[in-house]
Amino acid sequence: MRQPRQLLSTLACAWLLYGCGISPAQVPPAGSESSSTRQAAAFSTLVASRSATVVDISTLRIGRDESEGDMDLEFSPENDFADRLAWPLPASARISQIRDLASGVILSSDGLILTSAHVVAHVDEAQVRLDDGRRFTARLVGSDRQTDVALLKIDAEGLPVAVIGDSSQLAPGDWVAAIGAPFGFHGSVTTGVVSAKDRLIAGAGEIPFIQTDVAINPGSSGSPLFNSRGEVVAINSMIYSGSGGYMGLSFAVPINLAMQIAQQLRATGAVRRARLGAEFQEMTPLLAETFGLVQPAGALIVKVEPDSPARHAGLAAGDIVTAIDGVPFSHFSELLQRIAGRTPGTRTRLAVWRRGGTHMIWVTLSEQPAARSSSPAAAVPEWNDGLGLSLGELSPASRRQLGVDGGLLVRESGGLARSEGIRAGDLIFAINEQRLEHVDEFRHALSRAPAGQTVALLVMRDRRLAYVPIRISARPGLP
Repeated sequence: MRQPRQLLSTLACAWLLYGCGISPAQVPPAGSESSSTRQAAAFSTLVASRSATVVDISTLRIGRDESEGDMDLEFSPENDFADRLAWPLPASARISQIRDLASGVILSSDGLILTSAHVVAHVDEAQVRLDDGRRFTARLVGSDRQTDVALLKIDAEGLPVAVIGDSSQLAPGDWVAAIGAPFGFHGSVTTGVVSAKDRLIAGAGEIPFIQTDVAINPGSSGSPLFNSRGEVVAINSMIYSGSGGYMGLSFAVPINLAMQIAQQLRATGAVRRARLGAEFQEMTPLLAETFGLVQPAGALIVKVEPDSPARHAGLAAGDIVTAIDGVPFSHFSELLQRIAGRTPGTRTRLAVWRRGGTHMIWVTLSEQPAARSSSPAAAVPEWNDGLGLSLGELSPASRRQLGVDGGLLVRESGGLARSEGIRAGDLIFAINEQRLEHVDEFRHALSRAPAGQTVALLVMRDRRLAYVPIRISARPGLP
């Protein structure tokens, strides 16, 4: 019987070969010299054929404080999510001359380079170093902070060009590799697998990130993520870190999205996005059951903005968009990308599930504006229900401060409500499709729900809305 260490080594080797397109069944027994040689050759050939398309980028900020606030990174998600990929190097750099490191990938033989937007924001100079050691001063063609994509141009000809893949074909478990310059170490290669797709992160907009366990560190922002065929399938953008270094979670912008943005930047230097004016939530089996859908697919509307295309078209919270221009979709991130990819002014047909039936609604998309924020406030009379909620009504002053036209404040949360994640300070705006302004409305709506039925509460926390399904185990007691 093989020793455990030898067995693990053999399994790891077989996995690596599978990522390079070699079936584990083709792997000769461990200890075969020709096998080891072929394994090394297969992997090194893949890396060598792609390294020349990756560049190092060094930027210079002159006369600026090196504080994180001054850098004003677009992608700094809440809590422990933090973008540490563009930290200044070296740490001893003078305040008047702050140098950052990043990476990029060559898109055209005449010097177009794709990278991350946050590493070239507010810089005074950008230098590109090619794999052959040549250096060029780069100019910014355009940058889109919402997707963290930027396009640079250097005056060079005959450059090797990256092969662009299709990020939609990636699946969890697929082998991927990154080539970049972490901490300034040129041409560093790290490998791993796709951990998840369409990962939306609070504070980072509506990018359907590809999550991997590929080791990414400062200096790797903008580096390409390759699949097993050596095609670029994403641009590394963020890491999850409590220390500033790699902790097993990396996030990359899908190349399909990045290339759409790059094409617009190349054509006009800017990106125009269509706007529907609604916020969405992913459908779940329990939500589908609550709203009477057979399959948990589509995008559940949790908010419709005033004076928006969605409002003018008659869309409302509780509606479920199941198709756009006749094309159905499964996840709400797909709808967001299809809308964002359209030109402002486009007339679009949405299939909407409402009160047990499908309706066709036409909407004319406008241009996407900047987002706004607000802060919570206090409330008045309260009532306790059988779900474990102590609720209060919002005063007129609180509504004005919050910019809302209704809703009930959660003073305390216990029982069923607490087990589903509702907590004190949340606001409840609707129960199923019924909007709420007064406690009595909530009480009457809840009293009509029989035991065993699921109700969906539209809850706001930190200016974000989501429907929370709760299955009623017993009829709530009424005062």
